[in-house]
Amino acid sequence: MIWPRSAADAEAIRDAKRVLRRAVLQRRRVRPAEQRDADDRARFEQLRRFVGESTVETVACYFSTPPEPGSLQSIAWLASRDVRVLLPVITEPPARQDQPDQDQLFGEPAWAAYAGPDALHTGRLAIVEPSTDKLPADALADAKLIIVPGLAGNVAGQRLGRGGGWYDRALRHAARSAVVVMLLNDDEVMEAIPTSGWDRRVDVLITPTRVINCS
Repeated sequence: MIWPRSAADAEAIRDAKRVLRRAVLQRRRVRPAEQRDADDRARFEQLRRFVGESTVETVACYFSTPPEPGSLQSIAWLASRDVRVLLPVITEPPARQDQPDQDQLFGEPAWAAYAGPDALHTGRLAIVEPSTDKLPADALADAKLIIVPGLAGNVAGQRLGRGGGWYDRALRHAARSAVVVMLLNDDEVMEAIPTSGWDRRVDVLITPTRVINCS
């Protein structure tokens, strides 16, 4: 979809995103745990082959929680190869004097380096993050591979996130040479994704059965 040209266009896209998010989240919730585990193992093998023997010094990833596509095995594998893994840190949002009633969940994107399972804690919004030193948003520029979550995507690289725009803002700091990968289930690769002008595209989709290089 194109950049909204009117308030009605913008609201229609927001509504379409909300409907699609609800549908994907419900489908994930009802997927049996055994199927999720099998998909996670298969998706990890796809990612492992995709990375191959390439020398990547820094990777940014997300710390998954069920029922989203798992990233924990990938984080552990990357760390075992002495790859520096950056994980998101959710900061306090700034006060909005102009919109005091607006629900602002996310502050400026920040990162912290993974230092093993014993160096994790539960941060804002019950999201697990490293207990190492917090790094600013522009630390993402060090990552040559960025693994992002999402609810749906298409072969053009359009991504539907959870809302809030954290990754859309974070990816502004990515290096131009960085490869942005989104982990999905097979049924979450769709023909059309409702998008707004600020939504950031991804380069690669990885599902349990395939790796899709986006045009």
